[in-house]
Amino acid sequence: MLAHWSLAAIHLLAFALGFWAVLTRGTAFRRLAGGTDAVRNVLVADNLWGLSALVLLVTGGMRAFGGYEKGSDYYLHQPLFHLKMTLLLLILLLELAPMITLIRWRVALGKGGEIDASKAGRLARISHVEALLLVLMVIAATGMARGLRWV
Repeated sequence: MLAHWSLAAIHLLAFALGFWAVLTRGTAFRRLAGGTDAVRNVLVADNLWGLSALVLLVTGGMRAFGGYEKGSDYYLHQPLFHLKMTLLLLILLLELAPMITLIRWRVALGKGGEIDASKAGRLARISHVEALLLVLMVIAATGMARGLRWV
């Protein structure tokens, strides 16, 4: 029982951290697009966003398929789980542009070079859309937890 509770708590806290981190990253991108030197803030927030994503994937996988919750049969036949996974896929696809850009920035900064911040405004919008999708995932998860089905 304690393992189930702990895993659920860690999973929910990772959602909170991820939401804060991706919003903070988006805000830092926006400040960078406006001419403020916010590169360090972008990179720190991105690190926390990545850490939370890893924790979410591991704890979510354990909860859905590791025998800690309702079982894989429940989740695989639950329409809200499919919605939640679709939202996750959208986040992962949207994350490709920020991830590639930030890897390039880290390499450039590691070599003592400059970054190209011309895409910062677009990356801010992507980050904020990802935050919205994360909220929608939480809404789907709360429906799933209560056994709601729309079909």
